[in-house]
Amino acid sequence: QVRLRESGGGSVQAGGSARLSCAAFGYAYSTYYMACMAWFRQAVGKEREGVAFINGDDRITYEDSVKGRFTISKDNADEMLYLYMDSLKPEDTAMYYCAADYDSALCAMGRYRYWGQGTQVTVSS
Repeated sequence: QVRLRESGGGSVQAGGSARLSCAAFGYAYSTYYMACMAWFRQAVGKEREGVAFINGDDRITYEDSVKGRFTISKDNADEMLYLYMDSLKPEDTAMYYCAADYDSALCAMGRYRYWGQGTQVTVSS
């Protein structure tokens, strides 16, 4: 069973930075074996959206609104996924979720079976 746990959220002033961490748990299902991992966010009253994606080959993509400001990275040795967020804006305020899957077919469809509980990021102006 894959379990994911986010941490690092909190309150930040606009223009500031924050780092989110996602720890992966579960025998043999470390970040190394994941075909895809990602960070999603959901603001109050809005649909969940993907903001940063990394696949098993370390190919990375970003949602347009965070390009140049957010950086996703993976540490297979520590079984961690990170999201570095710079130049934060009030519109980045949301609950941020870590997601992953080891099934490449599901990843190709943009589907993730494993999700963390989320960590809140609040950016004040």
